[in-house]
Amino acid sequence: MKNMGKKRALALSACAFAITAVAAKTQPNNEQDSAPQSALEVIQVTAQKRSADAQKTPISINVLGADDLKEKGIEKIDDLQYSVPNLHMTESGISTQIYIRGIGTGNNQGFEQSVGQYIDGIYYGRQQLLRMPFLDLERVEVLKGPQSILFGKNSVAGALNLSSAKPTQDFTAHFDASYQPEFGATEINGMVSGGLTEILSARFAVRDYQEEGYIDNTTKQRDETERDEQAYRLSLLWEPTDDLNVLLKVEHDEFNGEGRQIEIVQDDPNLETGLRYAQYLGLFGYPDGVADSELNYVRQADDDEFSHNEVDNVTLTANYMLNDYTLTSITSLVSYEFTEECDCDYVAAPVFNVDINESYDQFSQEFRIVSPLSETFDWIGGFYFQQSETDFDDRIKVPLNSILPLANTALAPIADTSAGRNYTLDSTMWSAFFQGNYHINDDLTLTVGARYTDEKKDAHREINIRELAGSTIGGGDIVADPMAAILYNVGFAIQNEQSTLSPQGHNLTDSRDETAFTPLVSVQYKLDEDVMTYASATTGFKAGGFDARANNIDSWEFEEEEATSFEWGIKSALLENTLEVNLAVYRTNYDNLQISQFDGTLGFNVGNAKETVVQGMEIDGRWLVMDTDAGTLTMNYAVAYLDHEFKDFKNGNCYNRQEPDGDIGPGGVQLCDFTGKSGQYTPKFTGNLGFDYFRSISFWGFEYFRANLGFYHTSKQNVHPNLDPLYTIDGYTKVDARIALEAESWSIALFGKNLTDEKVLTYAGNAPLSGSSFGTNTFYGFVDRPVTIGIQFQYDFAE
Repeated sequence: MKNMGKKRALALSACAFAITAVAAKTQPNNEQDSAPQSALEVIQVTAQKRSADAQKTPISINVLGADDLKEKGIEKIDDLQYSVPNLHMTESGISTQIYIRGIGTGNNQGFEQSVGQYIDGIYYGRQQLLRMPFLDLERVEVLKGPQSILFGKNSVAGALNLSSAKPTQDFTAHFDASYQPEFGATEINGMVSGGLTEILSARFAVRDYQEEGYIDNTTKQRDETERDEQAYRLSLLWEPTDDLNVLLKVEHDEFNGEGRQIEIVQDDPNLETGLRYAQYLGLFGYPDGVADSELNYVRQADDDEFSHNEVDNVTLTANYMLNDYTLTSITSLVSYEFTEECDCDYVAAPVFNVDINESYDQFSQEFRIVSPLSETFDWIGGFYFQQSETDFDDRIKVPLNSILPLANTALAPIADTSAGRNYTLDSTMWSAFFQGNYHINDDLTLTVGARYTDEKKDAHREINIRELAGSTIGGGDIVADPMAAILYNVGFAIQNEQSTLSPQGHNLTDSRDETAFTPLVSVQYKLDEDVMTYASATTGFKAGGFDARANNIDSWEFEEEEATSFEWGIKSALLENTLEVNLAVYRTNYDNLQISQFDGTLGFNVGNAKETVVQGMEIDGRWLVMDTDAGTLTMNYAVAYLDHEFKDFKNGNCYNRQEPDGDIGPGGVQLCDFTGKSGQYTPKFTGNLGFDYFRSISFWGFEYFRANLGFYHTSKQNVHPNLDPLYTIDGYTKVDARIALEAESWSIALFGKNLTDEKVLTYAGNAPLSGSSFGTNTFYGFVDRPVTIGIQFQYDFAE
């Protein structure tokens, strides 16, 4: 009853706020306010596949332009979360995850993301692609809730719509460089654009980033993660006639890291022996294996960890005007390959480590027709085809000097061996979509749409036990001692081809072929020229698939996700377009939400939570507070309330030391019932508040002064994949600031991030084998950056 009261109070407050804002539109200005102010700049978005005013687009959307990205220091996707409420992103030991409104995708290379990422209309759905740095972007749009029609590939939780800057006929050039002395971080960006002929223009952009890292690895006596990143993009725009333009984009990205931003953050003892994991390691000759278990940016790790990534993209986009209709073709190739070495025991002792290799190739083709805008009916329709191939290999390596045989001499046969996994997935899908707007009158519009999708997947997974010496991923001789294969099966729950206790072996091949029809209905009504309200009902679909990470054959196939979502909102431009107030209220039901959780030993199991409900409210907008001779002050604000609940989730993987009370899971293990709980990354409240002050000056050749101040707050949330209550972290508030002196073509700025120096865990998990083999309760965590201070220089040239 108490929680219901809070929810009702919040709902009434939000509605009252929106009504007050609308009322402000109709109230006359007093004499002091009679002089018209400058208006807020109109933000154009392409969320509906045609350029439109964000304030007239009937969905919940947050937009950041090129200037916003620069002034907020947003360099990659995980920086976005501190500017967009209800958006969360993190790296884990073996994957990257992104969540909108508490819905995302966990650790598994068999998953595509529930939050679709689209760059210039191309789907980037694999988790490793989320680590790509930003390069010469024009705009980032964050669309919340199922985007099933126009962004239809698995975007069941939302979509990130990124737009690259396009070539120009006028010659322009840009250079900027920044330096963060505390972490030895340097970033350099360059761009040149201009016409090669009267009908051909080009744009070339490049980025280089180097960083020493902010985690002190006392074992290897170095800072981590040491980063080395480069990105290159060439765009050619051909415009032979007024009716035809063709854009070719070629991009290559490399982003490499040495070490990890991981540390052991808690080490609770074995309940029977009273020994902590650190003490066990000391008994076997590694007293500094866990010398520190505090969250303090200090770690101990002995393996030579690295992550090397290469991404290539070629995209050809053609637009042709035919009798006011726009015909669009988008053809694209996306591929990446990465190799990693993970010190996945997360301690400075030879327990085990993991190497990973993954390659991915994707071809896609979209044909789209957009009708001209009409007073009665306009529409968009198209066809989409995508084919992809994924090849994923990893191996859990037990070195010759591993302490596992020392801890238990019966494990001696596994020394100098590995459990190698090979997973392949081939996917072919096509879809057809249509969305139309029927303008009943000048104020009322009805939108209907639907997408039909057909997707087929063929998958294979096998695990073999091989000799470690001299072998590479997927190579090496099969172990000579059959006991090694049996011990992997018994001691570490890794069923494999060589174990006699796995009569079915571990060699799985299967196919799925599924279809989905996802309709949408939306009504949009203009209360007047500056205030619009909308209501929508839509469905979402994310294809099922096959588990890439499980070590047992029972965890193999998972079902498709389905969503039904309802949203009501209001968008307004008030006080002569100097104040924006936007409100969205939503409720989404998810059936068979795809979940990946730690199995307690060395793997992750995938399953489906039968029913999940997310609901809440979001308020955001901008306010031109002042525009006078004393300067211009603009405020942006956003706050979100989220209520996430598993309505039926009896098959969750238990966290360490949790009493099982759920269904029977893979391998006959009893699971835990998470029904009634909230999921990972589901804080009740998130919000941000920003101020931008700008004025003319005359100082040492500078002509302008600009200052930015930003606040981000989140309430408590659980960051553990198995929802261990020990890692429901407290809420925190981050503060960022930037001050700049600007001339007509160049500027210099001083910036600070996380000035409150919050210590933030973005992900926490159990150190593998610490609980299952040593009986301790030991946790590792990914740690966000501490306070960061830097300087930035920028130069622009234009003819």
